[in-house]
Formats: sequence, C-alpha cells, structure tokens
Amino acid sequence: MTHEPLIDLVRDGMVEGVHHGSLVVLDPDGTTLFAAGDPDAPMYPRSTAKPLQATAMARLGLRLSPAGFAIAAASHSGEPMHLDAATAVLDGRSPGALGNPADFPYDPVERDAWIATGRAPSRLAHNCSGKHAAMLATCDLNGWSPEGYLDPGHPLQRAIATTVEDLTGRPIARTAVDGCGAPLFATTLRGLATAVSKIAAAAPGTPEGLVADGIRAHPELVGGSRRDVTAVMRAVPGLIAKDGFEAVQVAALPDGTAIAFKIADGGDRARYPVLAAALKLCGVDVPPGPDTLPVTGKLLVETQR
Repeated sequence: MTHEPLIDLVRDGMVEGVHHGSLVVLDPDGTTLFAAGDPDAPMYPRSTAKPLQATAMARLGLRLSPAGFAIAAASHSGEPMHLDAATAVLDGRSPGALGNPADFPYDPVERDAWIATGRAPSRLAHNCSGKHAAMLATCDLNGWSPEGYLDPGHPLQRAIATTVEDLTGRPIARTAVDGCGAPLFATTLRGLATAVSKIAAAAPGTPEGLVADGIRAHPELVGGSRRDVTAVMRAVPGLIAKDGFEAVQVAALPDGTAIAFKIADGGDRARYPVLAAALKLCGVDVPPGPDTLPVTGKLLVETQR
C-alpha cells in the first residue's frame, strides 16, 4: 500500500511524530467522502473481518442471541462476561474443540489477575474464542465435520469467503492465516467500508441485521470494559465498530456511512485519534481517548473545514 501522513503528534507546538496510513470514508450510497493513502490496495483486515465472518455464519442459518452474535464478532478482553458468552455459544461443546490457540486474556488487568492465580493459558480466554465457537456451531448446524474447520478448503471457510466477496464487492486478493489460525482473506479498505456499511444499514432480522443488532446491544462483549472500541460505540448511538491488530479499524453509522483505515506502522497509538477525526468528518463528535495526545495533520485539517 502507498500510505501517506495521516496524523501528527504535536508536543508544545512542534511535530514530534508522524503516523502514515490509508483511510476511506464512504457515504451511504458508496460515494467517497474522504480518502487518503491507497484505500484500493489489497490489505489484511485482521479482526475487522469478524463482523463479515459472523454475517456469513448467519447466512448459513446460525441463530444466536444478540450476545452470541456480539461475541462471535468480538476480539474480546477475556473478562468473565466474555468467557461466559463464548461458553454459551459452545452450547455444551468442550472448549478443547476450539481451534484457536490457548492464550491468556487480552486485557492486561485480566491477564495479570489470571497469571497471579496460577491459571494456565486457555483456548476459551483467547480473544477469538467467540468466533471459533460460532464456527463450530455453524458446522454442526450444516452437518459439516468440525475436523479441519480452519482449512480454507473446508465448506465453512469456502462459504465465508463467498460472503466476504459479496459484502465487499471485490474478489479476495490473497488468503493467509490469521493469528488465531482461521483463514484471513485480503481485501481493500474500500471493500471493508462497503461491507460494514451493508451490515450497519441492514434491516432487522436479516443475517446482516442480526450481527449489527448484536454488536449494538452488547458493545462490551465486542471489546471490553476498558477498550476504546466499546467506549466509542456507547458514545455514538447505533454505531458499530471493530478494531483489529496492526491498527486496522472499521466503523459504520446506522445510515450506512462507513469508515475503514489502517495505520501503516501497525501501532495502536494513532488508531483512536484517527477514528475520532474520521467520525468528525461524518458529523459525529466523540470524546478523546484517555491516552490521546494533541494531534494535527491532514485529517485534522479536513475536519476543521
């Protein structure tokens, strides 16, 4: 991707650091409201793909509670509420059936408490366990063997790939393996924004609408009690948002206005300030994050017009 400077870190009036990236903001009809960098270059969506994967499973007939769809679309923090929600989706299946690695909770507070009590890494504690639990449930529902459910050639993953292409409106550029072991389908930021726009604006009861309603009903399950992705959804009525590793972020308003971006260096420091600036382009003000330092740059200039 050919990135460009998105946002500067300013200390006492002098630029101290610069974060490059690519970003696109789409109107509900798909018109580009703002673009920077290379939003049409292939990229890995990382965990921002989870709402798309959850939609694919809903299209395959999976019916979960709103909390179930929220945890299926989550990169959760590993708090007790997350473990309980993922366990509910397992519906009696053993956590040992999950194909994701064993891990400590993602949230540092939860992780420290976990280690302090001598608990070993757990598949259920992994931040992707909700998605994997939903994948197992979808296999059972469709009569597919859970063996090899993470193989790109498995019927589940082939169906997910078809939905990803349908939602994004673009062919999958490359298939890799994500950190949790699931197939990772490369697309573009414009494709990601198009997909989350469709999910956010979907009618209630549709597969897309089930996922969006679950995310809106339970933002605390999508992230966690100390996560900015949860805080921003609580602050903006109807917003759906999903963060991903390597500083990828998507967000969409109920009318389908959508944002997708990636910070080039993969660092998380710039992600929330860029999200806040992009939301301002959409006419939405959000509070600054707890660790946000003053920023300027192309995005801030655009939001001040």
